[in-house]
Amino acid sequence: MSVLASPATAPAPPRRRSSGIRRGEGLAGWLFTLPVIILLGVFLLVPVLMALWVSFSDWNGNGSPLSSSVNFVGLRNYADLTTGSGLAERNFGLSLRNNLWYVVLVVPLQTILALLLAVLVSRRLLAGRGFFRTAYYFPSVTSSVAITVLWLFLFSNSGAVNAIFARLGANGPDWFNEPAGLWAVIAGWFGMTRPPGWMDQGGFLEVTPWEWLQGPSIAMFAYILMAVFTTSGTFMLIFMAAIQNIDPALDEAGMIDGASGWQRFWRITLPQLRPALFTVLTLGLIGCWQVFDQIYTGTQGAPGKTTLTPAYLSFQASFGSQQWGDGAAIAFILFAIIVAFTLFQRWVLRDRPVSRRRIRAYQPKAAKNGAAS
Repeated sequence: MSVLASPATAPAPPRRRSSGIRRGEGLAGWLFTLPVIILLGVFLLVPVLMALWVSFSDWNGNGSPLSSSVNFVGLRNYADLTTGSGLAERNFGLSLRNNLWYVVLVVPLQTILALLLAVLVSRRLLAGRGFFRTAYYFPSVTSSVAITVLWLFLFSNSGAVNAIFARLGANGPDWFNEPAGLWAVIAGWFGMTRPPGWMDQGGFLEVTPWEWLQGPSIAMFAYILMAVFTTSGTFMLIFMAAIQNIDPALDEAGMIDGASGWQRFWRITLPQLRPALFTVLTLGLIGCWQVFDQIYTGTQGAPGKTTLTPAYLSFQASFGSQQWGDGAAIAFILFAIIVAFTLFQRWVLRDRPVSRRRIRAYQPKAAKNGAAS
């Protein structure tokens, strides 16, 4: 009769000691990655930590921010921007208003246009696909400064865009000198020239409800068109790569089942593009909240601060007014906004479990009857 050893008395398996070769590979890996770690630490991590310290200090740009003459002021810089009830709070509120409308319009438009272009140039029967891919992508690799200068010329009072309006019998606006909100202009067409009294008082961050709701200015709308024009080509490539990785058998199965082209796109293609869609939306959100070079090259916040953005306001407060604490605080508030929007759209695009109602809809009738009995 054999006696089986209990788990408590069974001998433990011997530990495998890592050989010298394994230890050598680990050391070599660290040696190869050490230069990159040092570069990222010196030129990325250290500046971020110093900027975080500046946002909590009264540094005025003279000398080192780590000197003994620089004092810790806590959340004062953040309070001046959010609860200061002064010009700093209003400028920050206006910049958020402008940038929020920029994000709300640019991100959906550039995503839809990029997806539409990717579907079109991915068709096998399209002649000259290489030419169209290059043409759609070309604005994305052109210098943003050059594109902005071109846009200023096209949308000037006597530019090509207004010339087209004149041919159609309409008067085009003075695009980059028009501070009126787009929705306010449309409301004026229907006789609503003044907002209700309650919409023109108080407000969040010293910006009245009417100012929040009147939409982007005509000048900012020109920047919105430019952003959609220049970024759709890049995101088109991301969608193209995702579309080419979809198994053609899925689309063929949909055709056999009698699904139309729109049904195959909505039920088969689009769900397969969810990772690419998440990437495009994330990059679009980050890029839209960080818009700076177009504003700096173009209107620099004019007219009437309707093209002012948080990124440009941070630059203006730091390098223009020497208020480095406020500039750094704006940068970190902007960072928190980007993280919040990214987490929100990740939650929206998350994989949801299939509901019981939909599961029962796809179950065979025999299984349903058996479960009911």
